[in-house]
Amino acid sequence: MSKDKKKESNPKQELSEWQKRNQEYLKKKAEEEAALAEEKEKEKQARKEANSKLLEESKKSSSESVEEASSPSNEPSEKEEKSQKDAPKVKEEKEKKKKEKPKKPEKPAKPKIAPVHIWRAVSILVPSVLVLLLSVYLLTPLSTIKNIEVKGNSNTQADDIKQASGIQDSDYTLALLLDKETYAERIKSNHWIESAKIDYQFPANFTIEVKEFDIVGYYVSGEEHYPILSSGTVESTPIDRLNLPETYLTVTFNDEQQVKELITGLSTISEDIKSQIQKIELAPSKATADLLKITMLDTDEILVPLSELSKKLPYYSKIKPQLTEPSVVDMEAGAYSYTIADKLIEEAEEKAKQEAKEAEKKKQEEEKKKQEEQGNQSQTSQQSQSR
Repeated sequence: MSKDKKKESNPKQELSEWQKRNQEYLKKKAEEEAALAEEKEKEKQARKEANSKLLEESKKSSSESVEEASSPSNEPSEKEEKSQKDAPKVKEEKEKKKKEKPKKPEKPAKPKIAPVHIWRAVSILVPSVLVLLLSVYLLTPLSTIKNIEVKGNSNTQADDIKQASGIQDSDYTLALLLDKETYAERIKSNHWIESAKIDYQFPANFTIEVKEFDIVGYYVSGEEHYPILSSGTVESTPIDRLNLPETYLTVTFNDEQQVKELITGLSTISEDIKSQIQKIELAPSKATADLLKITMLDTDEILVPLSELSKKLPYYSKIKPQLTEPSVVDMEAGAYSYTIADKLIEEAEEKAKQEAKEAEKKKQEEEKKKQEEQGNQSQTSQQSQSR
């Protein structure tokens, strides 16, 4: 009994430090082994479940494949579905591979050209190309080809107008285009032309538009009629009488200065009076050297100085209603009228007086001649007696 009591009292003795640590180590090891065993058991259980699921899926797939083979349908197969499902993944993988491809070594960047240098090059290159093209064009026959048409001429020939312009067949088309005004001005050297204009139509067509001076009357010399232009120029070539208008104004003098003064004066007169004038001639008097005699279509006559034509002739329109028969309207000094019959009488009297004067003068000359003859005879008789 005493021995058993001793044995029971031994465990109650305190353990050493080493023993305590050993016990803790053994306890921890046992706990770790238990945890490992539990994890292994769980993995086994998970594998079993996964295998069972795979078996079930394989059974299902086999049954579905049998059904698809037995029944014709247009539904896509499982592989197609799988491929469709996997398509985005494949694309992603390809894109990743592309991205993962080793990048090529980048080439060193070329130095940028400053805009200033580009504009300088353009400003030199473009004019140079244009000059080159122009030079080639000027060397070809195309540079002198041009078609010229004349419009607005009725009394002048187209060839005469072209000649007056100075345009030659060998002239460059470009030169004519750039200097149209100069060529148009040259056309005015033709005395028929009042104004001229040259228009251009692509590619090489030119139109010369002219305006001729109007014909205001005709200088009559014998049977010939020479046109008098509104510029005051008398045409040197007579016009064919068949081309004369039904009514026209005739002038019997062709002094250049007087004709120009006449045309200038008539330009201020109303068309109503001018249309009634038939003939204008010089009728100088002792008091007025430039007196004009204007004969109207109704045989009325007007006497007016050329220098006062534009001032006095308009009064004829006020005097005309007062005339009851063909009359002379004298505007040499003042303005008064008398009938042509009175004028004829006056002219006849004047003519008679003139004839009487001439007869008297002739008689006096004859008497003087007789006296001279008698004197000569008396001298000869005296000389003969003295011998």
